[in-house]
Amino acid sequence: MKARSDELQVFVCVIECGSISAAAEQLAQTPSAVSRSVSRLEAKLDTTLINRTTRRMDLTEEGRYFFEQAKRILDQMDTLEAHLSSRQNSPSGRLRINAASPFMLHAIVPHVADFRRLYPDIQLELNSDDLIIDLLEQSTDIAIRIGVLADSTLHARSLGCSPLHILASPDYLARHGTPQSVAELADHTLLGFTQTETLNHWPLRHAHGDRWQIQADISASSGETLRHLALAGQGIACLSHFMTIDDIRGGRLQPLLASFNSGYRQPINAVYYRNSQLALRIQCFLDFIQLKLADYAHPEFQG
Repeated sequence: MKARSDELQVFVCVIECGSISAAAEQLAQTPSAVSRSVSRLEAKLDTTLINRTTRRMDLTEEGRYFFEQAKRILDQMDTLEAHLSSRQNSPSGRLRINAASPFMLHAIVPHVADFRRLYPDIQLELNSDDLIIDLLEQSTDIAIRIGVLADSTLHARSLGCSPLHILASPDYLARHGTPQSVAELADHTLLGFTQTETLNHWPLRHAHGDRWQIQADISASSGETLRHLALAGQGIACLSHFMTIDDIRGGRLQPLLASFNSGYRQPINAVYYRNSQLALRIQCFLDFIQLKLADYAHPEFQG
């Protein structure tokens, strides 16, 4: 059986106070409880730490060595607690964030400077992956996921939502015309995703529902690739507001079929382990990025 930290504290207190009764007073315990704690510790260690008589206490050689080591351990514990308390009051340490490349590039990277000004002691590690990752395997603190979450052993915090736009470049529309109905999309080059089939269900109302499943003429695994294809005039894409807001404002992409848009908004969630205490650096980032994402939840553009 191993010695516990509270037994170390009692033993050290007895030696520093010089007697069991004095230690009992300082620890707010009875002398008999203090004496039993020391005896229990000696039994666990299978050695005598203190030679006790009715008039005095003397440390044995083993007791002297144990006292020095126990005091060092308790001092280290105090230092550790003080350090953790300081970290709770002033967030610091490495924060590993994983997100799909479009979200990383358009919704996190532009705000890194502001975050660093607020929290200079947090070291950011930004990793991009367009597939769902194992947080433990990738040593990730937070993963940002777009879309409906599957059941998991993870905590999830909603960061907001992002509308979807049907988009094309002015150059593409000049060459191929602007579709005026959902049915007219069949006459156009459509840009879609290769891996997540649900991303090829566009939020468009039609006779049979409010989601339109497309057959992509050009497919890609990343929304950022589809964005660049749309910018290059290669077709019509359905992309999130957060990654196209600047393109729309700048006139590089034009929203289409707004009167048919069902208004579906993609959920944006941060996920992390349920069984881990939420460190202050994680909490600070989630609060910060949620505030920044508020702009993406309210589209100001109509097609």
